[in-house]
Amino acid sequence: MATAAVAIATLITAACGGCSSSTKTTTAASTPPPTASATASASASASPSASASATGTGSASPSAGATGGGTVVAGATIGKFTDILVDSQGKTLYLFEKDTSTTSTCYDECAAAWPPALTTGAPTAAHGADQAKLSTTTRTDGKTQVVYNGHPLYYFEGDKAQGDTNGEESSAFGAKWYVVNVDGNKVEGD
Repeated sequence: MATAAVAIATLITAACGGCSSSTKTTTAASTPPPTASATASASASASPSASASATGTGSASPSAGATGGGTVVAGATIGKFTDILVDSQGKTLYLFEKDTSTTSTCYDECAAAWPPALTTGAPTAAHGADQAKLSTTTRTDGKTQVVYNGHPLYYFEGDKAQGDTNGEESSAFGAKWYVVNVDGNKVEGD
């Protein structure tokens, strides 16, 4: 198991080698993001190749997504937010109030500012996230977006580092954006 965890950590590090980082953060994560060993534990029944490549987007780009397996969605405490959804890299996930079903309404300029959380396999829940609330939807470009409790999930291009929540309660592209708690609901207010 330790050898598998090291191999997974190596693959995740290699996959994220081009990930950007920034010194700007709004708050630091007080709960560590899921790690490669947590990913391995959460997907122990998955095939080794799916476990080794279960990563979320490490950059804010609409074409970024999982590198070959299911995206990991986990709960974390970030600043004032308790048990909100993040990916395996600790990047905050958001819902868009304009989405009234599992079908995304965010494309073009919207998707450039709010990249969809993409996956190439079945998403996996970890650290308090509920596997039964995870599903996917097919975007108009044929890519697969992660859905949690009926909400398509997104990143915010203004979140440059783990623990950033700069998109919280933003109004853009016709509606508000919110971080999502592990129950699958928007989190609003201070």
